Amino acid sequence: MDDNLKTYLEGLNGAFEEFKATNDQRLSEIEKKGEADPLVEAKLAKIEADLDRFENVNQKLVQQEKAAEGFADKLDSIETMLKRPNSGAEVKEIDFSLKAWDKFMRKGQEGLDAEETKALTVGTAATAGNLAPEEYVAEIIKIVTEISPVRSVARVRQTNSKEIEIPQKTANFAAAWTAETGTRSETTGYTTALKTIATHEAYALVDISSQLLEDAAFNMEAEMNTEFAEQFAKAEGAAFISGNGTNKPTGITNGNVVAHTATGAASAAISTDNLMDLVHGLKSEYAANATMMFNRATLGIIRKLKDTAGQYIFQTGFSGQSGAPNTIIGTPYVEAPDVADAASGAKSVIIGDFRRGYMIVDRIALSVLRDPYSQASTGLVRYIARKRVGGEVVLAEAMRVLKHATS
Repeated sequence: MDDNLKTYLEGLNGAFEEFKATNDQRLSEIEKKGEADPLVEAKLAKIEADLDRFENVNQKLVQQEKAAEGFADKLDSIETMLKRPNSGAEVKEIDFSLKAWDKFMRKGQEGLDAEETKALTVGTAATAGNLAPEEYVAEIIKIVTEISPVRSVARVRQTNSKEIEIPQKTANFAAAWTAETGTRSETTGYTTALKTIATHEAYALVDISSQLLEDAAFNMEAEMNTEFAEQFAKAEGAAFISGNGTNKPTGITNGNVVAHTATGAASAAISTDNLMDLVHGLKSEYAANATMMFNRATLGIIRKLKDTAGQYIFQTGFSGQSGAPNTIIGTPYVEAPDVADAASGAKSVIIGDFRRGYMIVDRIALSVLRDPYSQASTGLVRYIARKRVGGEVVLAEAMRVLKHATS
């Protein structure tokens, strides 16, 4: 029932009850005095006027409700007529937007026809577009940051100093043969030195407006912390492979510290023999704990290699032995995006016992400073991230590099 009609009916009932009570009082006065009280008569007249007014309003509301029902029936009849093929009815023009809106309000979206659904669109505000706001996804679509695995295979240690010094044997003496009573002289040649690994600083500086920090749909500080961690890991990974030692770690492939195994031709090709030479260029003690390292593109080249029997030299870890790592010629490998592509003159494959051959030294872990003051005049908050880390080859003979011939 319409709320207005309900209100008037309640008022009508209340007025009628009051009329009954007042009329009973009037009859009682007549019985006692033989005449009616003028005040009571006036009150009855007012109540009768109210009853008449309520009755008129009630009739109007009933008429309006019937008219609304007639309008809906008329719309339904027009809809039926339109759906009936060759009905012969002449319909000049129909406002589908109005019809669709009325039907949507009465029956919901599932009650709309195809043409009615089209009539309510989000294309313009006039066709209910302003009732369909865009959805904002509180998520950043981010590219994948490839991080070098050198830290996972090398030796890592912490220090509280700006650098560390490691005693290192630089040369050996040779044993000599002698007769039973022969003269024995000192065997010289054993020398040592201190290997110094300095720590270097990497940094990142980002300014974010105060309003963005306040109004962003997600936590910008948490996003920056995640980004700092990823980008610092990427930067140090590249330095561990090819860093030149100037304000950064010295990489494994930098210079000629680590011995090379050369390819036979000046091209991007890698042969099975090249890999065999690389593996057997290591001493047995190092080869027992060796890992190969190359990027994904080089892995694609290696996976296509076959032995003389036509069998692929690549072996998957789940072939025959559960839990065994993937291997190349029996040697496990890791993908390192910072190792160079296979190309003329490039160093595309590294093999070695990295825990003995390369050391990473951490001085300060990732530290993020929030500075709301220095840029306050421009409405910005500055975030300064820094890290101190070093890396050096400490035992070159424990590793080897495959270097492509130069054209």
